[in-house]
Amino acid sequence: MSETLPSLGEILTASVPMVRTLGLRYEETTAERAVVVLPDRPEYRNHVGGPHAGAMFTLAESASGAVVLGAFGDQMGRAVPLPVRVEMSFLKIARGDVTATAELARPAAEVVAELDAGTRPEFPVEVSIRRADGAETGHMTIFWTLRPND
Repeated sequence: MSETLPSLGEILTASVPMVRTLGLRYEETTAERAVVVLPDRPEYRNHVGGPHAGAMFTLAESASGAVVLGAFGDQMGRAVPLPVRVEMSFLKIARGDVTATAELARPAAEVVAELDAGTRPEFPVEVSIRRADGAETGHMTIFWTLRPND
């Protein structure tokens, strides 16, 4: 971004208290993809030494929200993005910093076309959570909607 305009990650860090609480770092935020890191902190570890499931959920949901805002931020005047439902799998023990990468699973233009047609579109965002060695430790599919403001 420019020197005068904050990035989407900076905006989310400033406006979402849970992001600051967990110390999430936005490494990439675009209309196609968001990459967010949960730093390893002893106070967030579970009984097996990895991040608590709630922290991993928040990491993945935060990454999904960033890509949704990147893709549909220009629609905020007429619709609000809201999560609808989530499927999450915990695949391996996560240790150290973990990174969530979120990507839209439908073209944004299709979703906007449904909104234009007067429907309330739903669309999935796929999120992969990986530890530093590249192993996938969790996966989330989160379904979002654009709820019209009227």
